[in-house]
Amino acid sequence: MNRLLKRLLDVCIAGAALFFVSPLMAVIALVILLTMGRPVLFCHVRPGYKAKPFMLLKFRTMSYLRDGQGRLLADAERLTPLGKWLRRLSLDEVPQLWNVLRGDMSLVGPRPLLIDYLERYSPEQARRHEVKPGITGWAQVNGRNALNWEQRFRLDVWYVDNWSLGLDVKIIWKTMQNVFKQEGISQRGHVTMPEFTGNDRSGL
Repeated sequence: MNRLLKRLLDVCIAGAALFFVSPLMAVIALVILLTMGRPVLFCHVRPGYKAKPFMLLKFRTMSYLRDGQGRLLADAERLTPLGKWLRRLSLDEVPQLWNVLRGDMSLVGPRPLLIDYLERYSPEQARRHEVKPGITGWAQVNGRNALNWEQRFRLDVWYVDNWSLGLDVKIIWKTMQNVFKQEGISQRGHVTMPEFTGNDRSGL
């Protein structure tokens, strides 16, 4: 019953949010098209509930600039001024409301990370996939990208073990507060977070 109520909450809030922000989304899409060209959306396969892959949607925030050998430049060099602004206000995440409506994601849950990370998790860290990934989560309202990987995974697993509808409402409220504060957007020296290279090599 609780999972059914969580899904109902997801559909109601995501549907209402899409209705109200659709004009803003149209403007953002147009500006991205005019300044960076196509594609407007960044689509990337991420692991979802029980690590099942799904296509994550975000507004594109980086260019496709390459070096002389044809390799993509570092993220910090490709992040555009518009992209920085979208990330600062978390507007790049808005298309994920579609992921919520489709059932790939929930409003609240551990953030979906890279497929490559799956084989690098410890059994305890892998438990973050026992619930659907979320647009926001317990780690996001307790440090976001300013956390190290050990702290982030610990908070994700804590959410899995302590989930409740009341906790979800609390996280959503704290997320709205944090968006206005614009805290924890990135780690020092990184656009978001450094790569998780595994417990043996990341100092966890």
